[in-house]
Amino acid sequence: MFRLWKGRKDAENKTNNLNEKNTHEIKSQIENDGTNGTDLDKPGSHLIDLRHIFKIYYLGGEEVRANDDVSVAIDKGEFVAIVGKSGSGKSTLMNIIGALDVPTKGEYYLGGEDVSKMEDKQLARIRNKMIGFIFQQYNLLPKLNLLENVELPLLYAGVGSEERRQRAMASLEKVGLAEKWKNMPNQLSGGQQQRVSIARALAGDPSLILADEPTGALDSKTSREVLNFLKQLNEEGNTIVMITHDNSIAMEAKRVVRIADGHKIFDGDVKDYAAIL
Repeated sequence: MFRLWKGRKDAENKTNNLNEKNTHEIKSQIENDGTNGTDLDKPGSHLIDLRHIFKIYYLGGEEVRANDDVSVAIDKGEFVAIVGKSGSGKSTLMNIIGALDVPTKGEYYLGGEDVSKMEDKQLARIRNKMIGFIFQQYNLLPKLNLLENVELPLLYAGVGSEERRQRAMASLEKVGLAEKWKNMPNQLSGGQQQRVSIARALAGDPSLILADEPTGALDSKTSREVLNFLKQLNEEGNTIVMITHDNSIAMEAKRVVRIADGHKIFDGDVKDYAAIL
């Protein structure tokens, strides 16, 4: 059981005994603030601007709303955790934010561009140009050394070989692994492999770093190191959106968006989120 702030203007007043499973009731408590003010802004005025996003599937003749009228605005330089249990719709939302999928209905602007109606080739261009991905399982190619792995997004973006090498080495330097550039992924620990994944995400100088359960395959000590590194990147001005099922991991961000049963049921400062747990 937990309590939600009723809205920004009367955030001091709490509602009592709301069950997270009853998402329609929870949604009714925050519907006046449900768009986070995005409807009042010019479309695309935020780095990430999700407006009334629906993702609908039909399974066995039944309609399933993986995302159900979700609106979120994220500005440059923010560190936001999107948190929810398995099946909540957070991964579906991540795929839309990451230009890996498009919504059934609604608008999504990334860096001012309307992504919601793009075709596959256009989505690939946006991913290469604007997004650096950090994956739970690292997704390093086993037959390439560290430098070659970090170079991959630059190769896809058509960057020349000399510039590609320089930028990849600079990224490895940033995560403290430049001296291991010749190593193969299987010669590294899990934490080191995740740092290579972070270097690869940084190499293209993206507008957004999208981290999908970045500590999910790591022990607690190594998880702490990776989270501290993400915080450092954010302090340097990088925009980070982190997807997680774990509230303790979400608490490392500065802002939390909670998803349950396809709905956004909380969006606010991490301190306010801590108060309702």
